[in-house]
Amino acid sequence: MEISRDIKYIGVNDHRGELFEGQYVVPNGMAYNSYVILDDKIAVMDTVDVNFTQEWLTKLELVLCGRKPDYLIVQHMEPDHSASVAVFMECYPEAVIVASAKAFAMMKNFFGKDYAERRIVVADGSIFTLGKHELTFFTAMMVHWPEVIVTYDAADKVLFSADAFGKFGALDREDDWVSEARRYYIGIVGRYGQQVQSLLHKLAGCDIQRICPLHGPVLSDNLGYYIGLYQTWAAYEPEKSGVVIAYATIYGNTRKAAELLADKLRERGCEVVVHDLARCDMHQAVADAFCYDRLVLASSTYNADVFPFMKAFIQHLTERQFQNRRIGLMENGSWAPLSSRVMRKMLENSKNLTFADTVVKIFSAVKEENVAEIEALAAELV
Repeated sequence: MEISRDIKYIGVNDHRGELFEGQYVVPNGMAYNSYVILDDKIAVMDTVDVNFTQEWLTKLELVLCGRKPDYLIVQHMEPDHSASVAVFMECYPEAVIVASAKAFAMMKNFFGKDYAERRIVVADGSIFTLGKHELTFFTAMMVHWPEVIVTYDAADKVLFSADAFGKFGALDREDDWVSEARRYYIGIVGRYGQQVQSLLHKLAGCDIQRICPLHGPVLSDNLGYYIGLYQTWAAYEPEKSGVVIAYATIYGNTRKAAELLADKLRERGCEVVVHDLARCDMHQAVADAFCYDRLVLASSTYNADVFPFMKAFIQHLTERQFQNRRIGLMENGSWAPLSSRVMRKMLENSKNLTFADTVVKIFSAVKEENVAEIEALAAELV
């Protein structure tokens, strides 16, 4: 793939793994992206996962056409991007690594060496020239590791964005960019909204015409749309008007209440997404909770607490700085419904949450009085 006359794509597609980072379901695989800038000097932008080292080196050799790379720029040390660094340095003994100081410390941890004799340390605002391609480095601390840098090429107006603007899914599969990028961002980067906003502020002065992330496709059209999404996600603001209903049920009675509420909301013209937390993709449910402006939590009481899947769901939300939403609560218990109180307690440190006055309280099964409460909650949420 040609990004520009001088920039070539040498990434790989991974369809071997069912889970990314040991937890995220990736039915369409993953792309591990790497790029080469061909100039008076040649720079390789990041490596790939260890399972694809030889495929990647073959692609690199084809692009080089007999030349040798001068630099390996390491933007991010997570193993899906850095695992092939040591092999590359053995194959090209005259190459020099360009990375942040923190990245070299991590190389010592991963590879037993920090390449002290073959390295250039860059910091925020460092400028590096390959010939006509002038590269400016920006630190991107905690987007989403502390050593991360991103790289702006002024000649071709390309931003090499590390994990920012990435998504789940290999490049040889078709899927919805927004859905998979949102799930990726909320799951992996979501906790670090302030740091993402800081990076976007640093990049505001750059004339960016292409974004080359380490996962997912190169972005070149309507970049304002993608950057706008990142600004929304980083500010923890909703994208859409609608209600997510997340429920955790034992014998199905809480599910019936959740489904009845969904019906009542839809009758009022509201968009509704329903997740059974014991059976759904938990990370998709979390992403949807960040996408929409209202969330209903419905849980059975369990050991004077909430059902474990609901506890895990709320923990995922709070770990990622969930805020700026309207919340409805539904609880169930055969003798002492307590889950609404527990769920509210778990959310007490989340910013700018507004709770509906109506709390649906079910004793074992949905009864007429619960139907009236569900009607009231639906009216209140709309």
